[in-house]
Amino acid sequence: MEALLLLALLFGLIFLRMPVPFAMLSAAAGFILLQIAFNGSPLFTAAGLRIIPQRMSPSLESFPLLAIPLFVFAGNLLNAAGIADRIFTFAKALVAHIHGGLAHVNILASIVFSGMSGVAAADAAGLGAIEIKAMEKAGFSKPFSAAVTASSSIIGPIIPPSVIMVIYAVLSGESIAKLFLAGIVPGLFLGLVLMVLIYTLAVTKRVEAPVAKRATLREVTCTAWRAMPGLMAPLLLVAGLLSGVATPTELGAIVTVYAIFLGIAMRELSMKALLEATRKTVYTVGSLVFILACAAPISWLISVLNVPETLQIFLLSVSENPIILLLLINLMLLVAGLVMETTAIMLIAVPTLWPIVGTLDIDPTQFGVMMIFNLLIGAITPPFGVILFIMMDVAKISYGALVRAMLPFYIPIIIALLVITYVPAVTLFLPELIYGR
Repeated sequence: MEALLLLALLFGLIFLRMPVPFAMLSAAAGFILLQIAFNGSPLFTAAGLRIIPQRMSPSLESFPLLAIPLFVFAGNLLNAAGIADRIFTFAKALVAHIHGGLAHVNILASIVFSGMSGVAAADAAGLGAIEIKAMEKAGFSKPFSAAVTASSSIIGPIIPPSVIMVIYAVLSGESIAKLFLAGIVPGLFLGLVLMVLIYTLAVTKRVEAPVAKRATLREVTCTAWRAMPGLMAPLLLVAGLLSGVATPTELGAIVTVYAIFLGIAMRELSMKALLEATRKTVYTVGSLVFILACAAPISWLISVLNVPETLQIFLLSVSENPIILLLLINLMLLVAGLVMETTAIMLIAVPTLWPIVGTLDIDPTQFGVMMIFNLLIGAITPPFGVILFIMMDVAKISYGALVRAMLPFYIPIIIALLVITYVPAVTLFLPELIYGR
């Protein structure tokens, strides 16, 4: 009953459109005050509302969290150095002649750029503006261009580096390196199924998808050479993960230093661009850190009220079949993603669902990739998908037109989610190859 009261306060405040971090703080404070007033609970009476700041501060004392500002800063620096344009040009030379044209270029460029930016919104806003402008100029409709860009943007947090994977690792105690490796194949698989959909839509003439002339070998070589400095950033990261020569946090620092030297060498990183990249990083990381701190009291209350055990008993009463239980968990996360921000759900869902991982006999790394991928779907799903609103602003189209254009793309995305959920080899192949079973 007490757990239901806490959740009712939280979701009630979110429903009233209170920003999620403040809703979590207010729900925790309101619940503690109600417990003191009506139950006289000694656990809460002794400390009162001091419990909230006492739980907020230690939640940020984690070395792996240092990886977040490093990867975000590196992505912003590489974007400021004009790498996004070079990557898009290189991808265009490779696949623009296939049925689907620049829509395939959009997907391939997002896959490459994902190795530099660990935030879906950064991919959508930075590279997305370039992609939509080029697709519109080539004759694609604005809604379709925005839908392709929105769908491809969620590849970013799946392929390393990934900010949300770092958060999951901190909450669960899993290895960041294993999670990063586990995300590579699912990210590539998502790109593949999206390209299959685009090819099908183009061949069947359901969308207008002009194709470009096949690039010559010389053009491919020239664009590859121009893009090579940018391509080295994700290669450095993946090579470091595979060899184990550095931790993900140390690799973040290496990539950041590389991005600064690259920007200076290419004469693209002016002082103004450096300050702008710093401002964007501070804004992004500040928002994430504030959400992390605000979620700590709620996570503690969830643990104290035995919500994980209660949920586990409930799910097992429905079915003991792991296939059914994983399906129920995915459905719960998808519904939560309709109304809440990805990071906020992660901060509540991980401590709540973590005890169930052992019951399902599922690898924690696979479970993490499944959860992260599931929650990213919420970022492109109505009514509150943040990527949809970014795409509306970038493409200058209506919400309704964008949602209608998005409908076909949910099919391959859900297929990818089911594959990640029920085919462990997709996520565990690389981690087991490097670290063993």
